[in-house]
Amino acid sequence: MNTAQLLASLPARISAIPRRWAERTPHAPALHDGARHWTYAELAAAIDQATARLRALQLRPGDRLAVVGENCVDQVVLSFAAAELDAWIVHINGRLSPREVEVVLAHSGARRAIYLATPGSPAAWTVGDLNQDCAPEPVHAASHQQVAALLYTTGTTGAPKGVMLTHRNLLFVAAVSSTLRGLTPDDRAYGVLPITHVYGLTSVMLGTLYAGACLYLCPRFTPDQLLGALRDHHLTIVQGVPAMYARLLEKLGDAATPLHTHLRFAYAGGSPLPPALKARVERLLGLPLHNGYGLTESAPTISQTRLDKPRDDTSVGHLIPGVEARVLQPDGGGTASGEIGELWIRGPNVMRGYYRQPDLTAAVIDADGWLNTGDLVRQDADGALFIVGRTKELIIRSGFNVYPLEVETVLNAHPAVTQSAVVGRPAADGGEEVVAFVELDTHHTLDIDALRHYLAERLAPYKRPSAIIALARLPAAPSGKILKHQLQQMAAESIGVS
Repeated sequence: MNTAQLLASLPARISAIPRRWAERTPHAPALHDGARHWTYAELAAAIDQATARLRALQLRPGDRLAVVGENCVDQVVLSFAAAELDAWIVHINGRLSPREVEVVLAHSGARRAIYLATPGSPAAWTVGDLNQDCAPEPVHAASHQQVAALLYTTGTTGAPKGVMLTHRNLLFVAAVSSTLRGLTPDDRAYGVLPITHVYGLTSVMLGTLYAGACLYLCPRFTPDQLLGALRDHHLTIVQGVPAMYARLLEKLGDAATPLHTHLRFAYAGGSPLPPALKARVERLLGLPLHNGYGLTESAPTISQTRLDKPRDDTSVGHLIPGVEARVLQPDGGGTASGEIGELWIRGPNVMRGYYRQPDLTAAVIDADGWLNTGDLVRQDADGALFIVGRTKELIIRSGFNVYPLEVETVLNAHPAVTQSAVVGRPAADGGEEVVAFVELDTHHTLDIDALRHYLAERLAPYKRPSAIIALARLPAAPSGKILKHQLQQMAAESIGVS
């Protein structure tokens, strides 16, 4: 099926996904919340009940509905119920601080906020006050115009931006993701990635249900919980972030023997995948660890390694069907094969824009619909993409370009390093210094001088960190993405630390 045929086959709203399977296979399992299974018929009935309740709470088409919580059945149900009403779902992670929640509520102008029970508590909603000042946004019949989800991302600046994703954005990625993973109704997928994040919402939640498969919801990741789910629920699909797999390996230790599971597909996304981590996970699971790349503004998937062609490098694979790419130099000119440049993409996955920020939208999406990802890549002759780093994270030291990802890759290959993050800080000569933050594996002992010697054997002098700072845990978003803007602030405050 080509892209035009795929788009023509998609329904108008994401809420059609559970409806289709409730009609075809009403008794098949759709969700498991740790306590019980929910069939597709039960899911559809819960969506009907939630839709009626939202109407009673005076939610209108074009309103924004904020849902604050962590992965649970109610989160899934409310996502589809909002779509039934042509309201926009605004997912907010329950682990955010009250101040961070208020920032999103204020910017989105949500008509209502619903606070879901914390993990382990009885399922319940706490409904916030009605926002009488909320003005509904225009409603569009066309799926490429009607917004389904408003997701907030901090990016590298720390300032929240509301990304407007349409029904077609989400349905397109759900359909392609489901197809590329070869999902069938017999699959059982692990659902620990936050639904409040685009990866967990689109690729995991919508992609799994699009295929009529079963999603095992988990509010928070722990290695023991994953091991139990693999053992007790016979999971066939696991999608996660590299930090999740690093935690699993740290739990099991160097003497870990290969696990015996029912897995047929394992995937890492959301942040760079270190080569050493990829190799260790593949030995543990006994199957390839696939890789991919995307961002909130592209709903999220841009590229992915193929199920039938696993790679032994850290390429993020080829563009998914229907997405175009250009790799450009700073002056807008194209690059030759293998050269580093800034990635621009175009396709049905590109967001409608940033909510209430037209100038910011125009700065990243041109008149022809090309989205500037802000990421530096190189593309091999066969089309495979390799992520080098983010444009705004590029460090210029003594006139040389330092790509943090290259330094992080070397650091992460050390057996005592669980994960790392490299940032720049202003230097006295007007340039920048390289600062590395490392999270050490508790099974190993390592002093900083030994790590410096290790780096000296593998990196040119200008790439070596001026300071190496060990942290018990690197600051991370609920999705597992390392919060580099926080580390940049810490680096600026750590002058004199070696």
